[in-house]
Amino acid sequence: MRLSNRNRMPVYNFLYSLCSIFLILGIIAFVLEINTFDVLGNKSWILLLIPVLLLLLLYFLGRPIFEYDSDGEALNFRNNHILLVFSKKNIKDEFPKYKLIKFNIINALIFKRLYVYISSKKTHISILKYDISFLSRKQINDLKFSLNKVVKNNQENKQEDNTAKD
Repeated sequence: MRLSNRNRMPVYNFLYSLCSIFLILGIIAFVLEINTFDVLGNKSWILLLIPVLLLLLLYFLGRPIFEYDSDGEALNFRNNHILLVFSKKNIKDEFPKYKLIKFNIINALIFKRLYVYISSKKTHISILKYDISFLSRKQINDLKFSLNKVVKNNQENKQEDNTAKD
């Protein structure tokens, strides 16, 4: 199964550009308010606060582009950001399906995260984190369905291996 929200990239670019324009206009309005107009008085800091809060919200939502591919024998995850200003490290992970132990989706008030637990030779369990805040509810349900299918298949194969050894 393949899942991607790359087709919404123009919407995300527009959203980030709009917030950046609001910040620039807020800075200009703040400077003009302090030096010329003085309409808001001591509350002129609001002109800066609102655009900064919008940009912080976008930052905490995480990387907007998420791609998932479970076709074949491997699971592929990609999580990218579209702006260099907010460039959290882009993530690209690929590992065999049999290494997937479990997954967890955290649905907080303003952000959603996917935690994938995989088996590893060195540390026994590795946790991979992905931002899925920009996925729709249907896409998240499809992702859950696909990952549950892989986890169930892994558990069945593990039980078969254990009974074959006995």
